[in-house]
Formats: sequence, C-alpha cells, structure tokens
Amino acid sequence: MADIRRKLVAGNWKMHGSRAANEPLLAAIAQGRPYGCDVAVCPPSPYLAEVALAFAGSDLRWGAQDCSPHEQGAYTGEVSAAMLAEFGCRYAIVGHSERRQHHHESDQLVADKAKAALARGVTPIVCVGESLAQRDAGDTENVVKRQLSAVIHTLAHCAGEIVVAYEPVWAIGTGRTATPEQAQAVHAVLRAQLRAASAHAERVKILYGGSVKPDNARALFTQPDIDGGLIGGASLKAEDFIAICRAAG
Repeated sequence: MADIRRKLVAGNWKMHGSRAANEPLLAAIAQGRPYGCDVAVCPPSPYLAEVALAFAGSDLRWGAQDCSPHEQGAYTGEVSAAMLAEFGCRYAIVGHSERRQHHHESDQLVADKAKAALARGVTPIVCVGESLAQRDAGDTENVVKRQLSAVIHTLAHCAGEIVVAYEPVWAIGTGRTATPEQAQAVHAVLRAQLRAASAHAERVKILYGGSVKPDNARALFTQPDIDGGLIGGASLKAEDFIAICRAAG
C-alpha cells in the first residue's frame, strides 16, 4: 500500500539563514520544479513570510520548526499554531531531538504541540529517535515507541493525520547515517505501532532524517516504509536539496 503515500522531502534550516542568502536558495528550489514528490521548507520564523512569498502560486509548501501548545496568552517568545496557519504553514516540526535535549521537552509536551497544530489545520512532523547510548544498549525500539505512544494517546482518532520523522540522534549533523536497512527496521516498528492505533496508518508518511545527502537519498527512499526525508544541512545548499528531492521522485 506504499503507493498511497506520496513522498515528502522537508528542509529544516534550523537556526540558519539571512534575507540575502535565502533569496537565491528559494529561487533555485522554485526553479527546480516540477518534483515528483511533495517539497517543503521549514525556515526560522522570521523568514516564514519570505518563503511564503517566494513559493506563492506554486505547489511548494512551507512549515515552522516548532509550535506552542498554547492557543494564545502570556507566553513570551512562543508562536502559536493559529499564527502559523495565518502564514499558510502546511507543517510544524515538533519534538526535534535538539529541542528535546536543549529545551528538555517531554514526550507529553511534544504530543500537546502536535495536538495544537492539528487543531489549526497545520500538520505536525513528529520527530522521534534514539541516542547512540540507547542504540548501543539495544533500546532503540523502546525509545521510539515511547515517544510516539504519547502522541498517539493524546491525538486518539487523529493520530493518522500526522507525519512522523525518525531521526537517530547519533546521525544528526555527525555525517553518520543509519544504513537503509537499519532505518527501514525502525520505520517498520513505527508503522506497526501506527497500524495498531489508527485505521489510517497506511497514509501516514514516515520520514528519515539524519545526514541525508544526494549520494545516499535514493537508497534510503526506496525502502518500503521510508516515505521521504527531513533534511538538515543539505537543505541549505540548493544543488544538494534539489538532488535529494529528485531522488524521492
């Protein structure tokens, strides 16, 4: 049933970008169309309007790198899902390992953010993944299932509306990549967990993230349960990002 899932490649710029650098990058991505997959860019919040303008009238999408669990209120520095929806955001990354680590975000907070995003029509890209120590201890399956379980429990019948991104922490920004077989094994675990929770599990995209590059993208994306990628560093280089998008098509 993999044919019902059109692949998605989403670029996570993290805390990179400037108005001067963004313009040629976005123009190149737009000029690279058409792609044989869905393509999205997730810039820092100050650049959302710039991305929206650059992609206006095209089939390219944009998203945010985080989302507050709150609707509005005295939450200085937070950005609500309602605000993101006003910018036309299609996606919001929640639970990225950098936020889990540096901001101590719990599984439940990530689930609450996913729920807030869905309530405003923004699709959450829910990140899960294990550290090197957890992998070496044989805990990969337990870790990713625990992280996803909180989201499934909180969203209930809406669990089939999310995108999941498996990002082994030990492969983010390190140049190390899970082999296609290692990644597929974890994706299969996540797919089985979704099947047990939702009648719509087959339409949930499960992306792989972690040092995806043009030379390894195709091997990863041809695995049966890998439905695209959440791309970090390579999304800042037009040539590399376009090549990865083409590998998904």
